[in-house]
Amino acid sequence: MEPASASSTPAKPPGFWQRRVRDPILRQLTQGVGPERLALTLAVGSALALFPILGTTTLLCFIAGLVLRFNQPIIQVVNYLGTLVYAPAVFLQFQLGAALFGRSPTELSFEQMGQLFRSDLAEFASRFGDAALHTIIAWGLLAPAWIAIVYLGLRPMLRRAMPASRQARQIE
Repeated sequence: MEPASASSTPAKPPGFWQRRVRDPILRQLTQGVGPERLALTLAVGSALALFPILGTTTLLCFIAGLVLRFNQPIIQVVNYLGTLVYAPAVFLQFQLGAALFGRSPTELSFEQMGQLFRSDLAEFASRFGDAALHTIIAWGLLAPAWIAIVYLGLRPMLRRAMPASRQARQIE
């Protein structure tokens, strides 16, 4: 009979973040995607996830993934995780866009905007087209700085994670 050890207790099942975020990233590190490339994928994906035109981010991430040869599953996971902060980020971009162009932010009622969008697309574009353009310009000004900050912040962490992921692969 073997002596009881700490390893005989059942392991706690992995949590959501470990299964859906950490483990896929670590698997990419072991499949030849280096930490620099992965950090860039995460940085660009997170910036594109905050593009202020609703319904465009999946396509933008897909195109960026093709053109820049990023890992599609990783960039799309980052895109979908961006939905957690999408509304406040777009609101801030909207405010910045209005300030940049000397406009007062229009009253935004998402319910009224949605109704107008469904009932009269031309009127919707007339009323909100300038605001949308200003918001896109604000995003365009913020996105490069965001990409740099995320890339430079993640790269050292991913470099440290790489040796651990390779060790785990050798044990299996």
